[in-house]
Amino acid sequence: MMYIRSSEDRGTANFGWLHSRHSFSFGHYYDPRHMGISALRVINDDEVAPGAGFDTHGHRDMEIISYILEGAIEHKDSMGNQFIVPAGEVQRMSAGTGITHSEFNHSSDKPLKFLQIWIQPNQTGIQPSYEQKAIAQSGKLTPLVTPDGRDGSLSLHQNAEMHRLVLNTAEQIQLLPQLGCGYLHIIEGKLTLDSAGESIQLTNGDAVGIQNQSLDITAESSVTALWFDLPGLRY
Repeated sequence: MMYIRSSEDRGTANFGWLHSRHSFSFGHYYDPRHMGISALRVINDDEVAPGAGFDTHGHRDMEIISYILEGAIEHKDSMGNQFIVPAGEVQRMSAGTGITHSEFNHSSDKPLKFLQIWIQPNQTGIQPSYEQKAIAQSGKLTPLVTPDGRDGSLSLHQNAEMHRLVLNTAEQIQLLPQLGCGYLHIIEGKLTLDSAGESIQLTNGDAVGIQNQSLDITAESSVTALWFDLPGLRY
C-alpha cells in the first residue's frame, strides 16, 4: 500500500516574508495522519522574500538539510560558520548537543526557494557539525546525503540516504528501498508510477511513500525529485 502526499493537501504557512508548504506536521500545522516517514520528520517547501529570513534560533539532536532551488541562503551559526549556499548546493547541519543559527535570503531583490528537511539522528548528544557542497548529477540517481559520505555525498548521523533523481522525458527507473521504507518527493516535472498493482501520476510537490515494495517510474516530462531510503517500516 502506498502513502500518497498530494502537494495541494500539504499544510501551509504565510507570514508575509515566508510562504511555506509543510509535507508533515510542523509549527502551527498539525495533522496526526502526516507526522513523518520513518526518521524523516520535516520537508518544508519554503519561499523567502528578498532580504528576509530566519533570525537566530536554536536546534539540538536533529540532522537538518537544506536543498537550494532558487537564489542563495546566507548562513551564520554558533560554530563560527558564515557561508553563502547557492542554488544547486546541499547543506547539512548536525545540531547535536545544541546549535544556534540564522538563515537569510542573500538577495535584496529576488526570492529564495529551498527545501528544509529534518531527519532524526540515530545518536544524540553528538558534537555539532556543518557541511555544504555542490554535487554533480551522475546518472539517473545521485547520492546527496548518506551515512558514510560515499561517492562525494554529505554525511549524516542516521542509517538513511537522500538521492537526487533526474529523468528525461520517457526515461524509466525502478526504485527499491534497501532499508525498508522509501519516500519520493517531486521537485518539478510529471511522472507515472506503478507499485503493487497501483498506478498514479505525480507532479510538482507531490510525494509517495512505500514499504518493502518497489516503484516503477516513467517520466512524462523532465523530472527532478528527491528519493529517501529510510530505516524501519513506519508511516
